[in-house]
Amino acid sequence: MEIGSKIRAIRNRKRITIAQMSESTGLSKGFISNVENNNTSPSIATLQTIAVFLKVPLPYLLLEKNEHMRVVRQSERRHSVYRGLTIEHLASKGGLRTMIVEIPPGDSIGEPHSHEGEESHFVLEGKLLAEQGEDSFIVEQGDSFSWNASVPHFVQNVGDEKAVVYIAIYTDTELIDVL
Repeated sequence: MEIGSKIRAIRNRKRITIAQMSESTGLSKGFISNVENNNTSPSIATLQTIAVFLKVPLPYLLLEKNEHMRVVRQSERRHSVYRGLTIEHLASKGGLRTMIVEIPPGDSIGEPHSHEGEESHFVLEGKLLAEQGEDSFIVEQGDSFSWNASVPHFVQNVGDEKAVVYIAIYTDTELIDVL
């Protein structure tokens, strides 16, 4: 873990000197320097003292680099086509994926299918038929629905215009492309 480098970066960004940090936390300048250079591993109690002083949550100091917030700019989003559906991949983190799917009038996701995980959908535009097992609903703009994706499910655009739906899929493991 690069906790020390992170502490130094936060301290520098806030324009705080090691001397100021030492005076406020009661930690010696040499100790702070050793922490920031990753030459020593501070205790959780010491990290909490540093976190309080820097006004950051303790868990933030413990995050690995790949666990930090990721930003995907609109111009950088990946797009794909699946059975005539246009998919804009918004973001993913571990087992969570979000996307916007455009479904032309009359088109569907194909045959009812199932996969690991949970899905939540929010209809941004249009009119959809959502089916799972014996449940069947017509949903329109502003409606949402969710289901356990391990039970076969089906979505079809039953309106005269394209349908646009925001979909969030979560699994305990990282997903291979479902759509």
